[in-house]
Amino acid sequence: MPVIGTAGHVDHGKSTLIHALTGIDPDRLREEKERGLTIDLGFAWLKLPSGEEVGVVDVPGHERFIKNMLAGAGGMDLALLVVAADEGPRPQTAEHLAILDLLEVPAGIVVLTKCDLVEPDYADLVEAELEDTVRGTRLAGAPMVRVSATTRAGLDKLLVAIDESLSRLTARRDVGRARLPIDRVFTIPGFGTVVTGTLIDGALSTGDEMVLLPGEIKCRVRGLQRHRTKTDRLGPGTRAAVNLSGVHTDDIRRGMVLARPGALQVAQNFVLRLSASQILQHPIRHDSELTLLTATAESQCKVRLLDADALDRGASCWAQLVLDTPIAALARDHVILRTPDETVGGGPIVSLNGKRLRRNHTQTLDSLEKLLAGSPAERVRDALMNGPRSTASLVAELGLNEAVVYEAISGLASQSQISDTNGRLVGAPWLDARQQDLLHSAREFLAANPLRRAVPREHLRRSVGLESTEFDLVLNALGETVEVRGSGIAPAGYEPKLSPFQQAEVEAFMASLAMNPHSPPTDHLPSAPLLSYLVERGDVEDTGAGVVFSADAFAGMVGTVRDHFRANETLSLAETRDMFGTSRKYAQALLEHLDALHITRRTGETRTLR
Repeated sequence: MPVIGTAGHVDHGKSTLIHALTGIDPDRLREEKERGLTIDLGFAWLKLPSGEEVGVVDVPGHERFIKNMLAGAGGMDLALLVVAADEGPRPQTAEHLAILDLLEVPAGIVVLTKCDLVEPDYADLVEAELEDTVRGTRLAGAPMVRVSATTRAGLDKLLVAIDESLSRLTARRDVGRARLPIDRVFTIPGFGTVVTGTLIDGALSTGDEMVLLPGEIKCRVRGLQRHRTKTDRLGPGTRAAVNLSGVHTDDIRRGMVLARPGALQVAQNFVLRLSASQILQHPIRHDSELTLLTATAESQCKVRLLDADALDRGASCWAQLVLDTPIAALARDHVILRTPDETVGGGPIVSLNGKRLRRNHTQTLDSLEKLLAGSPAERVRDALMNGPRSTASLVAELGLNEAVVYEAISGLASQSQISDTNGRLVGAPWLDARQQDLLHSAREFLAANPLRRAVPREHLRRSVGLESTEFDLVLNALGETVEVRGSGIAPAGYEPKLSPFQQAEVEAFMASLAMNPHSPPTDHLPSAPLLSYLVERGDVEDTGAGVVFSADAFAGMVGTVRDHFRANETLSLAETRDMFGTSRKYAQALLEHLDALHITRRTGETRTLR
């Protein structure tokens, strides 16, 4: 079912026109009726001459309520740009027209209202001015219809124009990803929580299990209404009222999205093709702080221009938006950017939740161009250039039909361009690059620390900038190219090479440990790098208290301690000293190290076996 909506300056007769067309007063708030001023979205419906039913969204025209206007404009299939014949185009006419352009609303009609208040010759002049106003916009060449809601003149002609314009549009497809950006939430006694919005991307049925995003609040569709008529199923494009169970109205707000689980992402950043508004007064500058609006959601954001320092009226560039508040969205959704006083720009989202992108980086910009205009296979491949994804997250990120994504994955996998690793799709270029990064970082660390047998795992992960799951994936893909050595990683077969002097020092130190294994010398220990080398090689056990045992001696001492606990519940410091015929210093270093290794536990002045 198509949705039509109004746009235009305050007091130009938008609500009166909708009332005349539908018989429904879209102003539902008491304050709206008292002041004669539309404040929030209003809703109605009508049947066209062809018999097709359409939903109608009436938006406020006052500049103070532009955010409410935007909440209704995103779901329109056709916009009625309403201009009063006795006033002509005004500031909000231009701003609403710019918004329709940035949202890429599919079709529009220019409606000249209040024609009963002017002579036909004056209306001719206003029409000529309107032709100049819409020139270069999506409404250039759109039908222009004169009407009077008071006398009803021209209303039949307007209905025919709406019918003809909608007949030329492609019907919304059901891509199995139902989502409803919420514009109202309220309670009905006896029914509970109800939300309204325009259903997009899929159908909704009674009993469907859904989630509210952001927040992943689970709920179930208890009932559905279209135009105040109960139904069991609604198709995409429908203005819907949805009765929900399992959730309270206090948990829901305008800007949330009712969606199927896994259908879309909650994003903290977007990349989009940003176009500056045709009414822009001041350039959009890199790192500007602006208000982002998409569908019914809103957030403050920082705008990082990727291939420009500033964006002038009518120009476009790539931009990454970093949000203060997460928003549930999909690729190809449209975004509007505003200052407190004006609409400055907008455009389609290309990717979500990506890493911070480099500015003026040719490869990055080329990849974004392909994401915007490429085939499904190209878009899947290029999305995987930024890291592994699950199939579900790819569907959500790219805004494509699930079947289309699966087909693209199958084709790319057959060409060895991507692979599936434990349910994670990985692009071959990304994986190859990360493998080289990991090996390079490992060799770089070992070159700087020539006595280390391995790179500490966490150091290596941070140096290549990977999350834990991504790091494990790359490490597994390297296979036998690397070796895991305790908590470290090294290229396969790598061993440090000691100088003759270092080799002599090691041999002398190991000999000194063997002479008195339970009371080894604590002066003249090897240098820290050389001692770490012996620990990593497994030759010695460093207690960290200035006492180093040979590995064989330490293993024997641990065995003796365990034997003690087979016959005794506790072990004291004095018993340990006597057990090994050593001094208090060595006994205490041993016991504290056993505590650290979780072999023993200290309880008061004694130890127990863990």
